[in-house]
Amino acid sequence: MNRRDFFLLTAAVSTVAPLGVWAAAMDYTPGLVEKELAAGKTVFLDFKASWCSTCAAQERVINALKAENPAYEQAISFINVDWDAYSKDALTTGLNIPRRSTLVVLKGDAELGRIVAGTGKDEIKALMDVALGAATA
Repeated sequence: MNRRDFFLLTAAVSTVAPLGVWAAAMDYTPGLVEKELAAGKTVFLDFKASWCSTCAAQERVINALKAENPAYEQAISFINVDWDAYSKDALTTGLNIPRRSTLVVLKGDAELGRIVAGTGKDEIKALMDVALGAATA
C-alpha cells in the first residue's frame, strides 16, 4: 500500500467510523413523529432554535448524557424541532409547546414528561431516564 492510499483509507475510516457509533438526532419534518410513534418507538422532542442560549445549554447536557450512557441513543428516537421553522406547525400547536427550549417525551398516545427552559443535568437526566424506561419496557 502506498502512502497516498494509506492516508485516503485512514481519512475514510476516521470519517465513517463515528457515524456507526452514534445515531444522530433526526431533524423534524411533518409526519416524522407520527411515523416513529406508529413504529412503537419512544420519541424525545427537542424544540430549539440555533440562536437560543438555553437550547444550547440543554443540548450540551443531552449530548453529555448520551456519551455517558449509549443506551439512550440505542433506545430513544431523538428529534430536533427547529422553532423558527415549526413554531406554528400542527405538532407544536397540538402539544401546546409554549416556547423554544422545550423538551418532550412521547410514547404511543401519551406524553410522558416535559421540561420547559430547564438546563439542569439532573432534571434532563430524569426525563431521559423516563424515555429510556418506556423504550425498554
